Amino acid sequence: MRKKSRILKIHLNVKLTLLIVGLFFTAIIFKLSYVVISQKVDGINLTEFASNRNTVKETIYAERGTIYDSEGNPLAKNANSYNIIAFLSPSRTTDINEPQHVIDKNMTANSLCGILAHDENSKKNCLEDITSYLNQDLYQAELGSWGKISEEEKRAIEALELPGISFQTLAKKRQYINSSWASYILGYARSDEDGNIKGELGVEGYFDDELKGTDGFVEYQKDAYGYQMANTPENRIDAISGSDIYLTINSDIQNVLENAIATFSKNNQMDWALVTVMDATNGNIVGAATNPSFNPNNLEGLNNYLNPLVGYQYEPGSTMKTFNWMAAMENGIYDGNATFLSGSLKLQDGTLVNDFIKSGWGVINFDTAYAYSSNVGAATLALKLGASKLTDFYNLCGFGSKTGITLPAEEDGLIDFYYESELANASFGQGVLVTPVQMLQGLSIIANNGVMLKPQIVSKIVDQDGNVTYEAKRTEVRKVTSEQTANKMRNLMYKVVYEGFDYNLDYSPSNIKLIGKTGTAEIASDTGGYMTGYNDYIRSFAGMFPYENPKYIIYFATKRNTDGNIPKTISSLVDDIARVTNLINSKNDVDDSKIVLIPQYINTSVDYVKEDTKKKKITAIILSNGKNVINQYPPVNTKTIDTSKIFIMTDGNEIKMPDVINWSTNEIIRFCNFIGLNYILKGYGKVKNTNIPKDTIIDVKKMKMEIELG
Repeated sequence: MRKKSRILKIHLNVKLTLLIVGLFFTAIIFKLSYVVISQKVDGINLTEFASNRNTVKETIYAERGTIYDSEGNPLAKNANSYNIIAFLSPSRTTDINEPQHVIDKNMTANSLCGILAHDENSKKNCLEDITSYLNQDLYQAELGSWGKISEEEKRAIEALELPGISFQTLAKKRQYINSSWASYILGYARSDEDGNIKGELGVEGYFDDELKGTDGFVEYQKDAYGYQMANTPENRIDAISGSDIYLTINSDIQNVLENAIATFSKNNQMDWALVTVMDATNGNIVGAATNPSFNPNNLEGLNNYLNPLVGYQYEPGSTMKTFNWMAAMENGIYDGNATFLSGSLKLQDGTLVNDFIKSGWGVINFDTAYAYSSNVGAATLALKLGASKLTDFYNLCGFGSKTGITLPAEEDGLIDFYYESELANASFGQGVLVTPVQMLQGLSIIANNGVMLKPQIVSKIVDQDGNVTYEAKRTEVRKVTSEQTANKMRNLMYKVVYEGFDYNLDYSPSNIKLIGKTGTAEIASDTGGYMTGYNDYIRSFAGMFPYENPKYIIYFATKRNTDGNIPKTISSLVDDIARVTNLINSKNDVDDSKIVLIPQYINTSVDYVKEDTKKKKITAIILSNGKNVINQYPPVNTKTIDTSKIFIMTDGNEIKMPDVINWSTNEIIRFCNFIGLNYILKGYGKVKNTNIPKDTIIDVKKMKMEIELG
């Protein structure tokens, strides 16, 4: 009985175990069926989960647009580095008429090596290596060290339109061809925290949206090795490259200004100096140089984020008398032959207005007062006008408001005066604030028979398809004065240079007639009143040339300079501008047969440069030990004369000191600026000696050249 009961219990346990096992397997089968049939499990979409784990979305970065000068010479361009990607699997091609993988591997290898290899020996190695990479049984492959390429190499390969060849951006960088040349106009662009290049300052900043373009992307399924899986779809949106921007800057004129400001600054201590030239016929800014400047390639020297052309606002001094005189003419109170007693004028509140020669010149007329820059004459006219009329006329000339030039952070200036003493001061440029670009705009009234032109810095914008999306045109802001007033002012400005004081004759160039007005303004003190030091002034010159039919307007200003020869600087650079722009044709000019147009040497070999410059009778100064040219100065299409020097930078890593004895001052300055070497000038004339011997390897970061002239 006991035995039978034990057997029944065993049978019961077996049945219970079988039942539990059966239920367990049933649950598993049910769960598997549910997973297969259902899209979601535990709230998770399994299809999306699997897809997301294997889906790669890569950004296709847009190419930033290039900034050119007015003649199409690049000033700022991309200098990115890339990795070549070769797609090898035929599964990537869906339309045989538009293959998306490498079809002819031998042809592809030969084409790539034609660009990547620089001689026959390296080409042989290149072919062996790249052919082996292309013959791998992979969906896609990289090309080892051969695949690490520059921006120029990428463009050359893209032009071949090789099927299956693509590129991956390794590093994004912006290159400024001429270093500190026009740096505040160009501005700079640099990578942000996400690796995108963003424009800051200057044209790079103002037109960042136009330049940067629109990034695209490619989305695909990857395998365990990170490559695209065969026979899987690819979702691709191509990037839209940024637009190219063409400036109004004329490189010939810019070179003249850069050299002039560099020479002036080296002979001076000062807070700053600037010079800008505008085309008087259309408002185009054709050149703008300043000191201090900075190098946009590494931001060395960037201590001030204000663009001097539009961001500096200061009391202009006697250049403002030009607009005071015009206001008197337009309001019918001016008689150039009327006389007054110069020297000093006592106002109703007891304030004395003094001429800079306090004894004055006796009784003079108002035409002579302008040529002599009489403060008493200016105040006398302003008091007849009244504060309201003078304020209205200054505003009509564009002072006190932005010009609207397409550069960031433009300042308004300030025209605000009421009391008699304030009115008197405003008549000769004290107590009011202007910017250099406002002064240029105001001077355009005189050059254009009473019509004020809007200053412009961009000539056109061109999108990636070659469409011109913007083109600058002469913009007349408004009619400000009569033609008679403009003509009268040109005659008075002629008197300043040629019939005023003897030292003003130093402003006159050798081969063209320059007219203008000088200015010397006191500098406001932080503690009230004005600074009283010997050099505590802003000195300036506002003019135009040629006198008979002005083509260019020039404005020069410098703050707290020590002993610079401003008249000589102005006259020399005007002569140089007239020469490089063919404004003059006299026996004093260089013979046309000796003028050479500098060609494009960048991306050519050193051997070619030596041969070509020898034919053109130009002296090529090869500055580094490479074989291929990566930079040059002067830039392409610059006009120069035979026997001139052209500086050539190669892809080598050493810069040797050339023999600079008997070089001119301009040549040694150009050399130092080109390689980024700090220097000190001692004396005047040609180079007699330097502290860096010939053939010394130059470290531009650690060395400073001391140049003895004589």
